[in-house]
Amino acid sequence: MKMGKELKNRTFSTNPVFEYLPEGDKFILEMEKPEFRFNIIGSGVMGQEHIRITLMERRATIHGIYDPNPKSVEMGKNMFAFMGSKEVPVIYDSLEAACNDPEVDGLIICTPNFSHIDVVRVAAKSGKHILLEKPMATTIADAKEIAELAWDYKAVFQIGLQYRYKAMYVEAIHEGLERKSVGDIKMISITEHRLPFLDKVNQWNKFSKYSGGTLVEKCCHYFDLMNLFAQSKPKEVYATGSMAVNFLDFEHKGEQSDILDNAFVNVIYENDIRAAFSLCMFSPMFYEELVLCGDEGRLRTFECEDFLPGERLKTSMEIMRGEGMPSRVSTPSYPTYIENTGHSGATYYEHINFVDNIKGLKTNTATVDEGFWSIVVGVAAEESAKTGKPVLIKDLI
Repeated sequence: MKMGKELKNRTFSTNPVFEYLPEGDKFILEMEKPEFRFNIIGSGVMGQEHIRITLMERRATIHGIYDPNPKSVEMGKNMFAFMGSKEVPVIYDSLEAACNDPEVDGLIICTPNFSHIDVVRVAAKSGKHILLEKPMATTIADAKEIAELAWDYKAVFQIGLQYRYKAMYVEAIHEGLERKSVGDIKMISITEHRLPFLDKVNQWNKFSKYSGGTLVEKCCHYFDLMNLFAQSKPKEVYATGSMAVNFLDFEHKGEQSDILDNAFVNVIYENDIRAAFSLCMFSPMFYEELVLCGDEGRLRTFECEDFLPGERLKTSMEIMRGEGMPSRVSTPSYPTYIENTGHSGATYYEHINFVDNIKGLKTNTATVDEGFWSIVVGVAAEESAKTGKPVLIKDLI
């Protein structure tokens, strides 16, 4: 039997109630057989999410796991049972073994930020396809080294800036850059209000020397989007920020936390587009907002999770065109089972794109160059917040 355009639904296909069906009788419920095998390097929260999504997307599977923390390995193994997979992952005792297993097609690197450079130096020697989690590095020097490794890399080298696959941003990219619904973009504004950083092994995300700082660690997603909408390179960055609420008295192994929990960042681009980013990490909710102002209209989109009961819009997008063209309001979203996979479904489509890249299909995944420039803006913002002075990008790099 050959599948046509019949609607596929992975929720139905993985529902155990249908296990009574012989494989030969599955048509609508038939799932693709995995074509590729990936290894997970680092199976903390993000690594577990990548295991889950890989097993859900089904065109690939997870062959093995490497993580020096035994509890992380156990949680990674548990994800197989959670997803109903009968496979037993290989557990590696070294990074080199995990990167060079001939049974494996690709590597998904989800280790702490500061370790990316050392892991990539080993992983790149394998020649395997690589998906490197954001931020690609914590310093401009390390990001440049990774970029240079990737420029001539024969296999796929994808950067995990997956917010560009969230439904609200997919629609905004389509309307703002492809349809040009607001004309030529002149101003960009992004806001994130959220809870504090959660706990990590050795609490590495509470210290700038390990995370790169809040404006690198957390905000590279948004700087990637700002760079994308600006369609230009940053020229000047000015930022203010402080530790106002979170981790003021937090110490780990004798070290005092030093990460920002709030900031305002202004970016001027080479094409004179202005962009602003606002961050608050002591908000009892998750809220993201993007506003694009062009010479023919305004686009605003948001996503909100406030944990309150009652029916309200979780996401919305409005395009206001005045008298020039029709305006409209919509609710960008994915099916619930995809949105519940993490990052509002963006990680799922990141994996769709990773496999498509491996298969040679055209995608809009973040390139290594784009990953590099998201780090540049973050590092510049951290520097400006420390010195209180604007940072010229030409001086920084």
